[in-house]
Amino acid sequence: MLLLGLLLTGGLYASLAPASADETASTAELVQQGRELYITGCSTCHGENGEGVRNADGSNLGPSLVGVGAASAHFQLATGRMPAAGPAAQIPRKEPVYTADEIQALAAYIASLGPGPGSPTPEDYLLPDDLTDEERDEQIAIGAQIFWDNCTACHNFNGSGGAMPNGGEAVPINNREGQIIYEAMLTGPQTMDVFSDGNITPEEKRAVIAYLQSIEEQPEYGGFGMGSLGPVSDGLFVWVVGIGGLVLAATWIAAHSTRSKKDKKVEA
Repeated sequence: MLLLGLLLTGGLYASLAPASADETASTAELVQQGRELYITGCSTCHGENGEGVRNADGSNLGPSLVGVGAASAHFQLATGRMPAAGPAAQIPRKEPVYTADEIQALAAYIASLGPGPGSPTPEDYLLPDDLTDEERDEQIAIGAQIFWDNCTACHNFNGSGGAMPNGGEAVPINNREGQIIYEAMLTGPQTMDVFSDGNITPEEKRAVIAYLQSIEEQPEYGGFGMGSLGPVSDGLFVWVVGIGGLVLAATWIAAHSTRSKKDKKVEA
């Protein structure tokens, strides 16, 4: 029995140990690749080891990246906000500079600098495929309520975005990838609040994403949606274009009526 136990233990170790070693080596290679990319494209602003860089006046040229985690790195790189031309209160979204593999390597390196939120997997931001239609609708309804309670003040009721104080902007979040939305809630980029798993659970985050994706599938029953910015913009359009157009039409009709022509003849 002892000999059999030793043989089984040795066999299991021999079959599992190489895979573990390969995985460790693969992670180390990814981190090394990410560091090489980081030194070339990020260290000028964020420091050689992610410690951050300050200007002569004490302001941040680039904040410290220690502890921001892979989720923050992936969000900033995948949305093209990083690398940035310079420090700013709000950096706009643009086309990514790095490829998907390079972003993964950079995120792995930044994650190695200190513990922080990891990048979500598809299971985190997508509803399970085995849900019934009723269960899916229930999750969407839960996500809608959470979004209305926490996000509409800045992003509008359907994620169309809006203006913020001091020249800022709540960016549109409709037609965005589920992973990007999840990472934004998890890390709170720029002026956005952080919605940690303690504030909004992963299940609730997944429901919010399902709600936003359901909006994209809904047709504009009212016709021209005008960006779906809400009742304020709709009311403004009605007053300026609708009523204004009616006033102009009434003025034109009055100027070309039969009575107006008779008045001109009398004056002549």
